[in-house]
Amino acid sequence: MLSAFISSLRTADLRRKILFTLGVVLLYRVGASLPSPGVNYPNVQECIAQVSGGESGQIYSLINLFSGGALLQLSVFAVGVMPYITASIIVQLLTVVIPRFEQLRKEGQAGQSKMTQYTRYLAVALAILQSTSIVALAANGGLLQGCALDIIDDQAIFSLLVIVLVMTAGATLVMWMGELVTERGIGNGMSLIIFASIAAAMPGEGKSILDSRGGLVFTAVCAGALIIIIGVVFVEQGQRRIPVQYAKRMVGRRMYGGTSTYLPLKVNQAGVIPVIFASSLIYIPHLITQLIQSGSSNPGTGWWDRFVAEYLTDPSSPWYIGIYFALIIFFTYFYVSITFNPDERADEMKKFGGFIPGIRPGKPTADYLRYVLSRITLPGSIYLGVIAVIPNLFLSVGSNGPVQNLPFGGVGVLIMIGVGLDTVKQIESQLMQRNYEGFLK
Repeated sequence: MLSAFISSLRTADLRRKILFTLGVVLLYRVGASLPSPGVNYPNVQECIAQVSGGESGQIYSLINLFSGGALLQLSVFAVGVMPYITASIIVQLLTVVIPRFEQLRKEGQAGQSKMTQYTRYLAVALAILQSTSIVALAANGGLLQGCALDIIDDQAIFSLLVIVLVMTAGATLVMWMGELVTERGIGNGMSLIIFASIAAAMPGEGKSILDSRGGLVFTAVCAGALIIIIGVVFVEQGQRRIPVQYAKRMVGRRMYGGTSTYLPLKVNQAGVIPVIFASSLIYIPHLITQLIQSGSSNPGTGWWDRFVAEYLTDPSSPWYIGIYFALIIFFTYFYVSITFNPDERADEMKKFGGFIPGIRPGKPTADYLRYVLSRITLPGSIYLGVIAVIPNLFLSVGSNGPVQNLPFGGVGVLIMIGVGLDTVKQIESQLMQRNYEGFLK
């Protein structure tokens, strides 16, 4: 990997793309640390320090992950990439429900451009909604519970509206920056922005563990992180290769086909999407409870408030971990069933003269693919659930120390390793295109 990176820096075109990507990521980090107008930055920092070890800190560390700490600081990029990611997932799911989206998906580049445009409009709408929710929670003290300081100095309607507009504009700018990186840089722009956000939090978390728990605990955490990374890389690279044989056919005087290839089915076919779905869904009841309590005269007395407080608030409780794990398994099967259609794959293979040895084309091929996919999805979903709940297990082990902020598990490590592997593969493929020597030198 290091040799490929050095070789890419020696190539002028690749070096320009890498430097452009690094420049955009640097601008994003600057915007993530720039406070929005009207926000009392010293009070925000003091409140974050007060609640970082408590229940609120555990709850908001999940939604604060993708922004690299920008959400709780109410910065210009506080909303970050979440509206675009949510919009992309919604549009992808609506492809199965709305025939118009399904038709656009099959139209190639033109249809994909139209789908991207719909995704942008939906992302802006979600950015307005999320910005309004964040500012409303910050104004009534629900964002950082347990802190009596005023985060927003002027809570007039106009001042709050300005903060909402600034955060919405910041989310739109982040979306544009991510698309620029995808078009002119290396790798997927949105994924690299999330990668930078997660990586930015790791040095601070490691230093807090070293300062408060000592070198022995820090060494143990690093060793555990290395084991987790090796295991994640091993599973992410794992795939079931189904052999596919293409029959020979004559077109004019030329013979086509007769080749052998394979259809790769990854063990983690769904990626990190089920973890994002489960994290968002398990957080929604807590958010609804906060919004209800802000306008209620007797907060915390209803059955809903008691249920959320007992089962869905403490991330280290067995009920929370069990519900979270079950949601990940459910969404893994759900997302795989939507994104991979065995009937379409079987029809494509039959159209081009391909078949699986020992399996008849058509419906038997689709049934075989569905059977193999169901066998692979089970260990993949369990793997996602185990990796996702690792930080929650550390919450109970180190509830009185900063081990609860362990950044080496959960969705963070899945995204970082997945983005890292994908970026390295893209660099190596572009190097191969420019420096291909063939078998004979």
